[in-house]
Amino acid sequence: MEAGEIAEGEVLVDLDLYLSSGVHIGTRQKTGAMVPFIYRARPDGLYVLNVRKTDERIRLAGKLIAKFEPEKVLTVSARQYGQQPALKFAEVTRGKAIVGRFIPGTLTNPSYPGYMEPSILIVTDPIADEQPLREAAEIGIPVVGLCDTDNETADVDLVIPTNNKGRKALALVYWLLARQVLRERGELAPDQELNVTVEEFETKTER
Repeated sequence: MEAGEIAEGEVLVDLDLYLSSGVHIGTRQKTGAMVPFIYRARPDGLYVLNVRKTDERIRLAGKLIAKFEPEKVLTVSARQYGQQPALKFAEVTRGKAIVGRFIPGTLTNPSYPGYMEPSILIVTDPIADEQPLREAAEIGIPVVGLCDTDNETADVDLVIPTNNKGRKALALVYWLLARQVLRERGELAPDQELNVTVEEFETKTER
């Protein structure tokens, strides 16, 4: 089993869905900060993330995000495959999202017309989302980061270890996170499902 020692029934979603979505597939690089989240290295050199830890961190992130006013939660994604998941997460949880290019000063320059004052930031990839990550650190708000095996986590307060480059992986993680946030807010019962599918979170590929 490539996902770590994980038992059915103990996770937020069927183990098969985590695996088929590629949530556990890392990169060929690893940072010291991500070592605790890595299960093993495959013969082809790819590092494999421990999905049990991914699952645990989605639960923790849900609790944390639910403590803030919905409109004060900002999700960002410069990565193409993270843009639809980030937008849908913001829509479902009534937060805000900035996808594509992030204008420097958005969080730090009150004279900028698009200035925002979020209470918490969610980044899809600390590498691609370096600018908002830096600004969040500057203004002192907590950051939840979707982190792959090659990410540094210095300014990330809560790491969700996941493949943050895969289309299906990003859709599933953001879908699960949205469901968790709504459950923690009491807007969904603990066993209630979202009325939005994982597919609606997924970036459509070009035909």
